[in-house]
Amino acid sequence: MRLAGFAWIVGLAAAAIGAPLASAQPYQAPQHVSGWPGMVSGQTPEENTASLDQGPELQRGRPPRWSLAEHRRLDRALAAIQPQRKGVVDVYVVAVALDSDPVFGRETREAGKVLERRYGAKGRSIVLAGSTGKAPSELPVGSLSSLTLALARIAEVMDPAEDVLVLYSTSHGAKIGLAYHDGDEGFGLLTPRRFAGLLDDLGIRRRVLVLSACYSGIFVPALASPDTALFTAASDSRPSFGCMAENDWTFFGDAMINHALRKPQPLGSAATEAHALIGRWESGANLQPSDPQISIGANVASWLNPIEAKMPKQATEPVGRPATAALNQ
Repeated sequence: MRLAGFAWIVGLAAAAIGAPLASAQPYQAPQHVSGWPGMVSGQTPEENTASLDQGPELQRGRPPRWSLAEHRRLDRALAAIQPQRKGVVDVYVVAVALDSDPVFGRETREAGKVLERRYGAKGRSIVLAGSTGKAPSELPVGSLSSLTLALARIAEVMDPAEDVLVLYSTSHGAKIGLAYHDGDEGFGLLTPRRFAGLLDDLGIRRRVLVLSACYSGIFVPALASPDTALFTAASDSRPSFGCMAENDWTFFGDAMINHALRKPQPLGSAATEAHALIGRWESGANLQPSDPQISIGANVASWLNPIEAKMPKQATEPVGRPATAALNQ
């Protein structure tokens, strides 16, 4: 009798949702279909591109206790991200250093502070970065995995129709993407196609993306959209400058974060100021112009202007050694 009653209830539930149980597909475990990949490369340029667009990441020789401690740091940081507030446009800030050179660790920490203050994102920001050069990092390190998990967590707690992602990334770059490089133990590559796929898969549409790396202009075609404001340190064919490990800032980070975005001015005006500063620094050092790129979608102003109307009215002072200081030594 119990079995008959249970079957009747299950049948009623299936009818209610309009999905006959017979049509449900049984679970199939992951299959080995394509064989062992070439990890980072293939036999042809097309295979290389396809391989890199999968977001290859390699960890080697990690001490197990370090790995456990890192897992716990990241877990705490993700758990601390607060959910969105209904009827309020919340900004979520991610600042990530994908390279362990201390310049990126120092730059990312300050970028996180500046952006959190500018956009009122306290409790809704996360910084992923390696050492500042003085001690082991107290933060979750920046990697392709930690960045992916941070974005997934934010997508979980935000309202994509209402809230905004502000992301700052700093690292070395190549003509194929952003390089993840942590000492001699972590390696990987984030291509434009992979990055766009992550954001689209998570449904993060309203976004301000600031990418500080050589050749970062290659991300413009893949990431540009009506609801994306994208700023890159260089064009797709030019390096950017200031990424020596002993620096506190890269040229782009110093100009955009440490100067322009500390002021109560619109984001577009901040980018214009930063580009002018970078141009003067590069010209004074006889460097080939990095040619930073700007792409602001047609819908961005509708949600960005109300957010920026609430930014602090007082500027803060730049910190750290200027990015150009190393050129004078």
